[in-house]
Parts: sequence; structure tokens; C-alpha cells
Amino acid sequence: MRGYPTQAQVERIKLQYPVGTRLELLSMSDPYSPVPPGTQGEVTSVDDMGTLHMKWDNGRSLGVVVGEDSFKVISKPQEEQTVDSPKMGGMSL
Repeated sequence: MRGYPTQAQVERIKLQYPVGTRLELLSMSDPYSPVPPGTQGEVTSVDDMGTLHMKWDNGRSLGVVVGEDSFKVISKPQEEQTVDSPKMGGMSL
């Protein structure tokens, strides 16, 4: 079992995986997880333990534990905004 993270560690996790970050699950430490490897989803919140609460594309909402579960980042909110910005620009009133 992992120890409790410090407030500083939790803040780093929140900065590294902000709400809206898209992840792909590679593996989970829970062998009975209803979220199979390869499933993608979005971070909806980060709690005081540093758990990433997820809305998975398969409809599940199981959290990811940084350092125990394996995942990769697909995109972050600011990356999506950068991609969308040119579409929104150029309008004048």
C-alpha cells in the first residue's frame, strides 16, 4: 500500500494532469478493474490523495492512482485550445 502524498505532491499531480487531460489506460493494479487496457478517458478531478478521477469512454468512472496504475497522456486541455484557436481567430466585429 502506498503512503499518503504530501500537499506539494498532490499540487504537482494537479498541475501535471489538469481537468480535461485525456489519458489512455495501459494497465491497472486492480485485477478486477472494469476498465480494460487501451480504454481512453478524461480527467474530471484530482482529489486530496492525488487520485485522478476519470470519465472513461466506456462509461465507467474508476479513478487512476499515479504511481500504481500505468497510463499515457493523449492530450492536455491547453493543447486542445491551441489547436482550436486558429479556428476561432480572425473574426472581427
